[in-house]
Amino acid sequence: YEQAKEQLKSEVADIKNVGGKWGGAITAAQFLAEFAGDTPWVHLDIAGTSLSEKDRGYLVKGATGVTVRTLVNLALSLAQ
Repeated sequence: YEQAKEQLKSEVADIKNVGGKWGGAITAAQFLAEFAGDTPWVHLDIAGTSLSEKDRGYLVKGATGVTVRTLVNLALSLAQ
């Protein structure tokens, strides 16, 4: 992710926590990678799906908890 890494360079700090106008998810992931080292990690970008303007199937209007199902299923899989 060299392009994202370039966006995090700073003249006054070790690293910026905000990149350019585009690529927010990949820039955020690169920012976390700078601190994770060899520790396995994942960045779940929920910005676009965290809120619902109306009821949609099992999602109600408002906060969706969109990654809760993902994390529960991951935990269940790892527990087996």
